[in-house]
Amino acid sequence: MKLYDSLTRDIRDFKPIEEGKVRMYTCGPTVYSFVTIGNWRTYTLGDLINRTLVYLGYDINYVMNITDVGHLTGDNLGDADTGEDRLEKAAKKERKTAWDIAEFYTEDFLTGFNKMNLIKPKVFSKATEHIDEQINLVKEIEEKGFAYKIADGIYFDTQAYEVAGNKYGELSNLDQIKEGARVEINEEKKDPRDFALWKFSPIDEQRDMEWESPWGKGFPGWHIECSAMSMKYLGDQLDIHVGGEDLRSTHHPNEIAQSEAATGAKPFTNYWMHGAFLTVNGGRMGKSLGNAYTVTDIENEGYNLMALRYFYLGGHYRKQLNFTWEALEAAQNAYKKIVSSLRGWVKELNSNELFRINTDYKIKFTEALNDDLNMPQALAVLWEVAKDQSLDAETKVSTILDFDRVLGLKLEESISQPEEYSLEVQSLIEERNQARADKNWSRADEIRDILKNDFDVELKDKA
Repeated sequence: MKLYDSLTRDIRDFKPIEEGKVRMYTCGPTVYSFVTIGNWRTYTLGDLINRTLVYLGYDINYVMNITDVGHLTGDNLGDADTGEDRLEKAAKKERKTAWDIAEFYTEDFLTGFNKMNLIKPKVFSKATEHIDEQINLVKEIEEKGFAYKIADGIYFDTQAYEVAGNKYGELSNLDQIKEGARVEINEEKKDPRDFALWKFSPIDEQRDMEWESPWGKGFPGWHIECSAMSMKYLGDQLDIHVGGEDLRSTHHPNEIAQSEAATGAKPFTNYWMHGAFLTVNGGRMGKSLGNAYTVTDIENEGYNLMALRYFYLGGHYRKQLNFTWEALEAAQNAYKKIVSSLRGWVKELNSNELFRINTDYKIKFTEALNDDLNMPQALAVLWEVAKDQSLDAETKVSTILDFDRVLGLKLEESISQPEEYSLEVQSLIEERNQARADKNWSRADEIRDILKNDFDVELKDKA
């Protein structure tokens, strides 16, 4: 298997630290608002990597964090150590506590996670549930000479880190990020690149979320949580770290620096995998633009969320993907077509037991996965199977359902559910139900015949 590593900026053969086993960490949501379809593209990438590795026979230990404290608004302006805590800000706006905000949006995220058919990691790790681990990691970094104290917190010393022979910021793609402007530099920092490990609570304000520490009451910096939690559950070194490409600028380089400072320069992660941005109608997605769509928005427009997942599969994870409602409509039509085809083939089967997976197509599908997770090519192989007239029904169904172990389109579940009808058919069914309720039996029978003769839909009434 070959994967693109964002750190080395090349495609490399995948070799896990421990043969047959993979330790993977994905940066999850900051739970102050509803997750957008741009975020869901990244989380779907993590799911696809997870599914692929399992499909290829690896034993995977998969962890995803939930950021429920410490992510400040200054991140949008170029300095994640400034501004308000996003959860505290949302709490003021919604007149709730930060704890209420975290609970509400975490539950919404987990609901969406299930709807998008993402396989849950072994651990969803919340920052607020790992304060001791974060404090201990900061203490370790401080003891090794890579931290210092200023008025608003404990900061990582990038100069000391480099003097010790380490390289800082190699992963960063700041040169590629044009939006946002740098905020005024904190003059107390030794170096503008230094970042907060622990922030002190404001003297004139009591936060909803704050804890005692060896340095004073406060809360963890945004970056430290990922290092502390990944080390707790996955050890000092990761095989794969996943995230959105925006995290390449500072968050992930800071994770590398603080982790390797603590562990003695062991490589923190062997393969960094970043998903590209999702654009909308060729432009930026943003709440202020009214196009930061959620899964609820997708459902309210009448789309199946598996159509959204299919849409994601149509673009390579390292390339920007442009969302339009027309593109989603095309994805839904393709999804419905494969489900409809599967239903037709299932009707031809004499047994529910499916064993005839076509070896040649399975090899082609696996080759696409091994080619840096080439999901568009993997989808193309699925359609080759669907269109191959030399294959019998059992082979088509068996092979495609095997592929769906990776694609995650709920195909087996979908073919067992009642078929989705057109609006015209739904309207006729509703009219017939009303006719039966009104005991207008002649009209009910007439509509039943129309459905059967014109739409090949046969209704069976309960006795």
